[in-house]
Amino acid sequence: MKFDYANPYTSTRIPVFARNVVSTSHPQAAQAGLRILYQGGNAVDAAIATAAAMTVLEPVSNGLGSDAFCILWDGKKLHGLNGSGSAPQSWTPDYFSRKYGADARTPPQRGIDSVTVPGAVGTWVAMSERFGKLPFENLMAPAIEIAERGYLMPPVVQQKWAAATPLLQSQPGFAQSFLPWGRAPEVGELFRFQAAARALKAIAATKGDAFYSGEIAEALEKFSNANGGSLKVRDLANWKPEWVEPIAQNYRGHTLHEIPPNGQGIAALIALGILEHFDIGSIPVDSVASQHLQIEAMKLAFADTYRYVSDPSSMEVTPLQMLDGAYLASRAKLIDVNKAQDFKAGNPVKGGTIYLTAADESGMMVSFIQSNYMGFGSGCVEPDFGISLQNRGHGFSLDAKSPNVVAPGKRPFHTIIPAFLAKDGAPVMSFGVMGGNMQPQGHMQTLVRMLDYKQNPQAACDAPRWRFNSGLEINVEAAMDPNTVQGLTELGHKVDVINDSYQDFGAGQFIWRAGDPAVEGYVAASDARRDGLAAGF
Repeated sequence: MKFDYANPYTSTRIPVFARNVVSTSHPQAAQAGLRILYQGGNAVDAAIATAAAMTVLEPVSNGLGSDAFCILWDGKKLHGLNGSGSAPQSWTPDYFSRKYGADARTPPQRGIDSVTVPGAVGTWVAMSERFGKLPFENLMAPAIEIAERGYLMPPVVQQKWAAATPLLQSQPGFAQSFLPWGRAPEVGELFRFQAAARALKAIAATKGDAFYSGEIAEALEKFSNANGGSLKVRDLANWKPEWVEPIAQNYRGHTLHEIPPNGQGIAALIALGILEHFDIGSIPVDSVASQHLQIEAMKLAFADTYRYVSDPSSMEVTPLQMLDGAYLASRAKLIDVNKAQDFKAGNPVKGGTIYLTAADESGMMVSFIQSNYMGFGSGCVEPDFGISLQNRGHGFSLDAKSPNVVAPGKRPFHTIIPAFLAKDGAPVMSFGVMGGNMQPQGHMQTLVRMLDYKQNPQAACDAPRWRFNSGLEINVEAAMDPNTVQGLTELGHKVDVINDSYQDFGAGQFIWRAGDPAVEGYVAASDARRDGLAAGF
């Protein structure tokens, strides 16, 4: 594709062209991945090393107690990996009703009873065993070094750290791990994470066994018991990541691939399947009409996603039914180009996060996402090994009629979604946009800009975004044209202009295949809404 490389938006970054690339939201993590590539590793090795480094460098968004998902092109075929953890065996609606009252609708948002089995470490191991080149122990070395030597606190991470501190400082292990001076670190202060270094060394030496059945697992059970939780060694030992077939939706001659449920990636596919019925490329890119169509398509997508998506074992409909062409055409007909609407779920039955991407000159491309859900996850940190535990349990429902009702060993509804774009079965782009329910919205908005409007990846990344919340409510970035904001308001959207883009509009990383990787390489972009970097050679 011929991109327009004239960026119409204010940007602090330019596209990066290279044959081997890593892009993520912290420069030192991107450099950790490059270090592995220089050592002869492939893109999978680089992605694992980057992910491990990110647990230390950006603990506000992920940690060793996170979940993870991956889509990767091995040079011949696309693979998906679901590394979302499951509920402890004791978790039932009755378990939470007894502890939190009959009126509780979900497990708690924070604390030990929001903690599910962490899947990130097992996901790294599965990727390494199947596709890696270098020994797994080598991949942990950059993260261990960063944890032991420490790093200077960057601005965006510090902002999130300080914002979370009042909410989480009383959670067990949080202050000991993340408030070394009784407060959040300041920008430019040195933060060391020796406990995480101990964990990473044990993970490296045992290829993850210490985490799921050894000394770390035992420490996690002891920590959980001491704080009234129910996570056991058996819960950790019985969990495994799952290799899955990505689901797909065609759009403008390309195919977007996402991980199937229990994740929300299907929302991006639904939205694009609806937009396929509109000639959006004929409408000016930042116009009211273009943004309105995208917002309405996303609303329709979320209506079905929130109604039907859960662990596949309990879904009432299949992803194929939700993506059926005739059904999406009928949903597209509901959009009124002159009015914002509050859509409800249809009937498709017939009769939170860090993201990284890496690619190498052999053609291997990796789209990887890892998250503890809300900032610092549950807030609970096992202190001996620095395991910052996620709060994915909050994603369950306690309503017995919900497909997402909590149950022993079940995976909750998930927000984190890696993405991969192909054309005629060949790889085109590994990408993602982190940030809770902003993720499928970011996937759709950036793809429309690239495929309909030919904006280059960095421009599509820099462009002002909107975010749908619920009903008629949307947020827009302050950089959006005031005339567009006014026009959306006149169509009935309830618009709130937000000045803090770091918190609300996600952050993307993109690697687009420019041609033969060994000759022409890739073009990469990294979102200025984070501290990150796209780096390559």
